[in-house]
Amino acid sequence: MERYIDKFLSYLKVEKNSSLHTVINYSVDLRDLADFLGDKPLEQVDVIDIRKFLVHLRQRNFQKASIARKMACLRSFFKFLCREGLRKDNPMVGLVGPKIDKKLPIFLSEDDMSKLLDTPEAIDFIGSRDKAILETLYSTGIRVSELVGLRVEHIDHIAGVVRVFGKGKKERLAPIGDKALRAIKHYLPERIKAGAKDHQRGPLFLNKHNRRVTREPGEDHSAEYKKEDPRKLTDRGVRDILEKYIRIASLRHDISPHSLRHSFATHLLNRGADLRSVQELLGHANLSTTQIYTHLSTERLKNVYDQAHPRA
Repeated sequence: MERYIDKFLSYLKVEKNSSLHTVINYSVDLRDLADFLGDKPLEQVDVIDIRKFLVHLRQRNFQKASIARKMACLRSFFKFLCREGLRKDNPMVGLVGPKIDKKLPIFLSEDDMSKLLDTPEAIDFIGSRDKAILETLYSTGIRVSELVGLRVEHIDHIAGVVRVFGKGKKERLAPIGDKALRAIKHYLPERIKAGAKDHQRGPLFLNKHNRRVTREPGEDHSAEYKKEDPRKLTDRGVRDILEKYIRIASLRHDISPHSLRHSFATHLLNRGADLRSVQELLGHANLSTTQIYTHLSTERLKNVYDQAHPRA
């Protein structure tokens, strides 16, 4: 089965231009299936085997979301095998995944967000970098993976936009506010003092050690990563930074870097932005992904109700 997996992963990288995160996760999912099947030839795998595999996952207490992701991986995998003529039938046809509970995203109120953004003291490299990171995340609504991928040359201070490479390496321009730009401008000289090789190029946000940090299991260990500047900040580094200031500001402990993205979208909608514009700003491919934020805009709905209903 290993050669089929390698063919599929190569297809994801070359033809589908999938993100490294997707390739790594799909590789893990497929090797889980391979371990479960043992020596059984892939050509003989049928719907019964897949059902047994799903039961096996449930017995291992996998969450519904994890099982749904593995099923999405298997659908793509077997569809690829059929398209390439490596199988005649698709055992995933007709299989229905678990119903995933829809959870509302966690976000900060505007007051709590202001409190968080004012917490870092921009008096040295660490403080100015951290303030620039928090301001950029909230001002642009970009993902953490997109933030750590930012380079100095991606910031257009005159036009007020940031060049962002999102999922599947899709490129877009994200507006960035004046406060975030000022925070970045204040940070750039500190970045040079910390040992950055170039003040006009290179990774924007550097780690405090000026050396390659150890990556966690599941993070990118590819050759592409090894070519990167060893001082580039990692996703885990951003999470640690946010946790630090959440504690200092005495805010709720369940806030993650992605919560700043949720806050960005929610605050825009609460202040009258239309859903289609928020979709573009977030870089969502489908409007349905953005629609979850409409459930969060209760304050705006209450204001509309108070102004419009005769008995409000």
